[in-house]
Amino acid sequence: VQLQASGGGLVQPGGSLRLSCAASGGTFNDITLGWFRQAPGKEREFVAAMRWSGGAPYHAESVKGRFTVSKDSAKKTMNLQMNNVRPEDTAVYYCAAAYRLIHGLIDRKDRYAHWGQGTQVTVSS
Repeated sequence: VQLQASGGGLVQPGGSLRLSCAASGGTFNDITLGWFRQAPGKEREFVAAMRWSGGAPYHAESVKGRFTVSKDSAKKTMNLQMNNVRPEDTAVYYCAAAYRLIHGLIDRKDRYAHWGQGTQVTVSS
């Protein structure tokens, strides 16, 4: 599966941004799509993820209540709605895909074999 992330940019603190991840190729059977981010000098960290087949999405504690992951099945796109952003949300955001991923490992970046190219999000006034 190929992934293409888009929607990044410069946003003021407290503002909103919507990221999209377009998926193509491969099968959507038993696939989990996730968002990760990496700030300069820091390790890549989990943001949110969802099973394409259904079930509750999962969000990291640091973004819970502010970010929401969703999908558009017709467009085969996963979205990340980012509200009330903070300067610490500044990072390159990546979408990733994993097959046959058990829920307990949904936040483990080493379990995702397919990655998009990343989109920069900068939160600054």
